[in-house]
Amino acid sequence: MTTLLDAETLEQAASLLQALQARKLTLATAESCTGGLVSAALTAIPGSSATLLAGYVTYSNEAKQRMLGVPEAMLAEFGAVSEPVARAMAEGALRDSGADLAVSITGIAGPGGATPGKPVGLVHFGAARRGATTLARHCVLPGDRSGVRAASVAMALRLLREAAGPAPANDAG
Repeated sequence: MTTLLDAETLEQAASLLQALQARKLTLATAESCTGGLVSAALTAIPGSSATLLAGYVTYSNEAKQRMLGVPEAMLAEFGAVSEPVARAMAEGALRDSGADLAVSITGIAGPGGATPGKPVGLVHFGAARRGATTLARHCVLPGDRSGVRAASVAMALRLLREAAGPAPANDAG
């Protein structure tokens, strides 16, 4: 069984928070298959409350609609595990929380839940930034339920760093 919040993930979360705090950026999370693990990784770091404004765990389609404004028609057409829904989740978290950045995760962690064209391990990610185009990524992650969820957390943290953009120039140089 994979450790869901290992030392490497916590280091990645701390580094991300430091980078966001240097840029004075706030963030929110919208999680489905990870059930709040991205928020847990971030809040394990002292001082995270200066950056993390909100975390939404929207495991059901109804919660995605009610809390994040994901359209029912979108869920019916594409399914919860899809790029359009991942984008809408991130944009909904951004809108509702007032944060500068938001990340979303929706996937099939297994062992069940696979459908034709959507295997166990398929995870879609969205990253929204105020004033920018929402990023979307997807991958099929190997491993058991714990492994898929742990890898999803690490991927979400990397996507947030990408959405935050390059570090500001160092004036001391």
